[in-house]
Amino acid sequence: MEPLLPYRGIRPQLSPRVFIAPGATIIGDVAIGAETSIWFGCVIRGDVNVVRIGERTNIQDGTIVHVSKEGQGTFIGADITIGHMVLLHACTLEDGAFVGMRATIMDDALVEGGAMVAAGALITPGKRVRRGELWAGSPAKKIRDLTDADRVGMAKLAPRYVALAADYLDAMTKAETRRG
Repeated sequence: MEPLLPYRGIRPQLSPRVFIAPGATIIGDVAIGAETSIWFGCVIRGDVNVVRIGERTNIQDGTIVHVSKEGQGTFIGADITIGHMVLLHACTLEDGAFVGMRATIMDDALVEGGAMVAAGALITPGKRVRRGELWAGSPAKKIRDLTDADRVGMAKLAPRYVALAADYLDAMTKAETRRG
């Protein structure tokens, strides 16, 4: 199946060096910034509203990104790590945010840049996770302020995924060259 599907004549738009893993599906009014990676089994649906994803962001395996017809689209900034099997729905993640595995972020929620949502957390509609905070639980609440070690660890992840995606892209290009 084609990984990029139009909806009502609007096709996803990809910047250079975007890695879309086999099995990922991107639909409709979605724009993805340079050096971003969309990993295996992800679904990004910009069918009834827009999805915007910045540069150097990694959206890991099994994640679902959707929108709300009546509310806002989904806005994902640059240099963000989104863990495996996350659900993002009509929310905003600012540059440099981190979202742990199996977290859910719901309509009109905002995760500020430099904030961390823990694995399995449920950020309910309209909540704001502020810069420098760690939120966890279901429903999620502030657990503590991030440490310097947390910040350093978060900053290392996006560049690692840019390099990993580049390896995949290079391998795919070499394989296509051999076939061609």
